[in-house]
Amino acid sequence: MMNLNLTKLKIVELLEKHNKITTVAEILNLKQPTVTFHMKNMEKDFGVKLFETKMGKIVLTDAGYALQHYAVKIGALASEAERAVSEFDTLRRGTLRIGASYVPATYLLPGVLHRFSSLYPGVHIALSVKTAPAVREMLERHEIDLGIASTDSFESPELLSEPMGRDELVLIFAPSHKLAAIGEPTPEQIASCYFVMHGIESSTRRLTENWLAAHSRRLPSYLEFDSLEAIKQTVMLGEHVSFVSHLAVQDEIKRGLLQMRSIPGGRLNRHIYMVTNKQRYRSAMLGRFTDHLTEWMRTSVE
Repeated sequence: MMNLNLTKLKIVELLEKHNKITTVAEILNLKQPTVTFHMKNMEKDFGVKLFETKMGKIVLTDAGYALQHYAVKIGALASEAERAVSEFDTLRRGTLRIGASYVPATYLLPGVLHRFSSLYPGVHIALSVKTAPAVREMLERHEIDLGIASTDSFESPELLSEPMGRDELVLIFAPSHKLAAIGEPTPEQIASCYFVMHGIESSTRRLTENWLAAHSRRLPSYLEFDSLEAIKQTVMLGEHVSFVSHLAVQDEIKRGLLQMRSIPGGRLNRHIYMVTNKQRYRSAMLGRFTDHLTEWMRTSVE
């Protein structure tokens, strides 16, 4: 019977990352011959070559990479199991790892995180701000407990997603812009303006391009920024317009720094999704946080 324990799987995972037996032995607090022994045993048990030496480095064969794929998943699940048991039915300690796309991370989560941490000061919360596709990948790899993403769709066979609110896109411009004198600008008028576009991986960029195509409009030239704050600052200077999340400009609209209009030809709506991995144990901590998040977003998002 094959004896494939967590130590052996960790060796495979670390060799793919570091390519040196000495480094792996040091990380795992093992002797180098012990690591070599486990490597040979795995190849003997599987009956295929898993490792080979190239230019002084240990690299994985195709079979080794197949094993490494599962080694990473099994290792993540083992760590999760240990953490779930140690934190069972308690909110006095532990870590909650959250991945969120920019809009909810910046304009929604600070309030609920502040409230939750005040109620449960022993819980350490780690927030990673990524694109929606990156959040999905982190959930699939069990690197985070919860994902919050603003996007037009969020589908994955491994994940459970729940839409929590609408995130409407709006047209923004400075009060001094020529569109400020027009109550309902037409697609032609909008497309004739200097645009600031979001980065290519942004769902806002995809929706903007879809809107332009639906109205048979092309932008002769445009600026492209990955930073939403840079987009807003540029639009405030007076020459440019952009499509952005309504949530992201509420403060600037109230202060009179920006004006907005509905985008003609139908609303461009994204949704804010709360996402978990279907295989992940729903701890008391995660359940309590999602309850707080649901309540907070019910009062914050239409």
